[in-house]
Amino acid sequence: MMPGMNPKQMNKMMQRMGIRQEEIDAEEVIIKTKEKNIIIKNPSVTKVDMMGQKTFQIMGEISEESSISEEDIKTVAEQANVSKEKAKEALKKHNGDLAEAILSLK
Repeated sequence: MMPGMNPKQMNKMMQRMGIRQEEIDAEEVIIKTKEKNIIIKNPSVTKVDMMGQKTFQIMGEISEESSISEEDIKTVAEQANVSKEKAKEALKKHNGDLAEAILSLK
C-alpha cells in the first residue's frame, strides 16, 4: 500500500489498471525443492491477477525441513533392518543424512 492513501481508493485505482486481488483462505503452504521443503504455517495468501499474469503473495510463519525421498527411506529401512516408518523418522531426526540415520537405528 502507498502511505497516506485510502485502501478503497487504492483498490479502485488498481481495478482501473486491470489489477485484481483475491484473498485465499489457506491453512498451510508448502514449497518443495530438491534439497528441502519450505513450510509456511498460518499463511496470509493474496492472489494478484495483473493483465493475465497471476502471482501469489504469501506471508506467515516459515520453517524448513529436509526433503526425504522414498528411495532414501527404503535404503535406510533395508540397511538398518527396520520399518519404513522408523527409517523416515530417523531421516527426519538427522536432517536427511542417510549414514547418521542408519547408525542411529543399529
